[in-house]
This record gives sequence, structure tokens and C-alpha cells, in this order.
Amino acid sequence: MGALLRFSGFGEIGAGPLARLTLSRLRFVGRTVLDFALPPRCPVCFAPTDAHHAVCGICWGRMPLIAEPVCAVTGAPLPLPSPNGAISPAALAKPPRYRRARAAALYHGPARTLIQGLKYADRHDCAVPMAAWMARAGCGLLKEADLIVPVPLHWRRQLARRFNQSAVLADRLGRVAEKPVAHDVLLRKRATRQQVGLTAAQRSTNVSGAFIVKQSAKNRVEGRTVLLIDDVVTTGATIDACVKAMLRSGAAHVDVLSFARVVQGEEITI
Repeated sequence: MGALLRFSGFGEIGAGPLARLTLSRLRFVGRTVLDFALPPRCPVCFAPTDAHHAVCGICWGRMPLIAEPVCAVTGAPLPLPSPNGAISPAALAKPPRYRRARAAALYHGPARTLIQGLKYADRHDCAVPMAAWMARAGCGLLKEADLIVPVPLHWRRQLARRFNQSAVLADRLGRVAEKPVAHDVLLRKRATRQQVGLTAAQRSTNVSGAFIVKQSAKNRVEGRTVLLIDDVVTTGATIDACVKAMLRSGAAHVDVLSFARVVQGEEITI
């Protein structure tokens, strides 16, 4: 027998429709109280908005979202006109280890503000719109993924920061796509210097050999299509080191999804 609600004078009433109606009203009341106590604000500029986690019209118009055409491999924007499936000269000259990469936005303007808010100011509210844009940009990658893996922090850095921003995004994407998220597969085995201020060559040297797949988790990677999640891709050195470790452990394919990416010629400040 299903759950029952008992009301004085009415006996026992089936709780299905009534319970759903009650919960709906409770949610409405809860949202009303929350909106009154904490009015919805744009996560970028804090201007009033109609809903929580919604970006205001001005910041929406300034958001540097990446649109087609993009490189079929790296996801970098291509000049117009470019045919579908075109591959950028950079990807042809130096093919990456990953199969495909996609990003939702370029790393400047409101996109940079959201990343820095999440990463350095503990503003987990920024992850809500970020993950939503990532899900749209990487819908094909999410559909094909067997496993979602965030780029890990070294344990000392995570202890100091208290959370891993890539893991926060990965968890949200896993819920949206209904795909498993593995936090214990990829390990940053040694602490590395902060990448800020390093050249592309220095970044590559800095993270070389820094990542491994745990011995106990190799069976979760072997033969699978893994989707690697990061907040922002700059030179791709960190991503390359992570992909290399998973391919060595038998992953069939590794795709990459990030919220933002730095394109060639842009200043690297993160």
C-alpha cells in the first residue's frame, strides 16, 4: 500500500496526487521566501534578474559564447565561411591526443568573471549557468561519454581551496546527462607550480608526468570513452597530460569539455 496522509475528519487519503500538490505548494512558498530574502541577481554583475542563476540581458549580450563554425577537433572558432567538419591548420599541424574538444565560451569578459568567481571566490552559484552552457556546447560529447572525469587538483591545493572547480562542473554535467562521474580515477601525483604567468613551453614542462590513473581504477577507464572536464583550457598542456595518462591506461577515446578556452593570440592570465 502506498503512503497515506491522515487528516482529522477525512479519514485516510491516498497521498499520491495530494502529496504532489502539497510539495508543489511548499516549493512555491520556499522559492517566494528565498526570493524575498535573497533577490535573484546576475552572477556576473549582480544586477537584479527574474530568476536565480540567470545572467542579466547586458551580460548575456557580452558573453563571448563560441558559435559555429568551429574546428571539428579542437573546437576553436574558425573564420567565416568554413565548411562543417573543417579542421583548423593548428590541429592539422599538431594533432592533439584527445579525440575532440569543445568549449562554451572564449576566456574574456563575463566568461572570465564567472570562472574567477567560482575558482577564487568560492561562488558555486557561478557553476549553474556555466554547466548549462557547457551542456549545450558539448551535447554530442556528453551523449557518447561512458564516464565523466574532472581534471584533479593536487591534494594540498584542494585542501587550501576546499574544493575543485572542475569537479563541481563535472558533477552538474553528470546529473544533467545522467552519466557517472569519477573523482577517484585521475590523480595529480605531484604538486606543480601555478600555471599563471608561464609560457606554453613552461606549462607543458610543469605538468609533464604529473597525472596518473590509479591502479585500482584502470578497469573503469579501459575500453571506455572518457569525457574530461576543466573550467578553462589555455595552452592545453594540463589537458594533454591528463589525456596521455588515460590513453596509457587503455581508454578507447578521450574527449574534452570546458567552459572557456583561450584562443591563439589572447593573453593568458589564468
